[in-house]
Amino acid sequence: MVKLVFIFSILSLIPDGHDTVQLAGIPFKVIQNGDSNHRYIWVHGDEQTAKMALENHMKTHEGTAFLVTGILREAEFYGGIIDPNRIFSSEGAKANIQKYNRKWSRAKKAETLEMINRDRDSFLEKILPQNGGLLIALHNNYQGYNVKTEIPLSNEISIKKDQNLRDFFICTSRADYEVLAKSPFNVVLQETMPKKDDGSLSWAAMRHGVRYVNIETRLGWLSQQKKMLAYLEDHLP
Repeated sequence: MVKLVFIFSILSLIPDGHDTVQLAGIPFKVIQNGDSNHRYIWVHGDEQTAKMALENHMKTHEGTAFLVTGILREAEFYGGIIDPNRIFSSEGAKANIQKYNRKWSRAKKAETLEMINRDRDSFLEKILPQNGGLLIALHNNYQGYNVKTEIPLSNEISIKKDQNLRDFFICTSRADYEVLAKSPFNVVLQETMPKKDDGSLSWAAMRHGVRYVNIETRLGWLSQQKKMLAYLEDHLP
């Protein structure tokens, strides 16, 4: 049987002076500025535009940001890899482990899934805001993915004629959607859990009753992502 050491999500200090939190061994750097109940997260290391937008934002705005420590989309995971944004449900994590680590033994797949399942709640407790706060995720996309891809999962859509389809908000609160629908930017509302939970953070936030907004832009379009983040900051409590 494969022997694995369970890693709890505890705060630890890393060389650059920032604290970290971990989810099943995947470390996230923590940047805290003030006591705002806005939380921010960046989960894919290859989406560097989103990272730059978030780090720049945290210099002048209050809140707590969590940034994955890596430069690849998939994180290293006990001799294999895993997508950090597909492990926020047991169903999603199981499919994710199978997708990227097909050669693992059945025992190792089961043990790593158990590890994620045991660690998930403590990680979410650290990153999810309390008292009606807002969780803001930042992502970048490549060719082939745009706001129309999200329409089948959406309850409401607001697509602007002068906006690129690859730049958009995804939100899970109808009140937030009604505000963002008046913005210059594309936005969709996803307030209904899907039949199949793929392990995305958005669905986990919804299950916990937490408002969630994803700011999705084209990779390399830093000015656009900054504008969208600034609009959100100015208009959503």
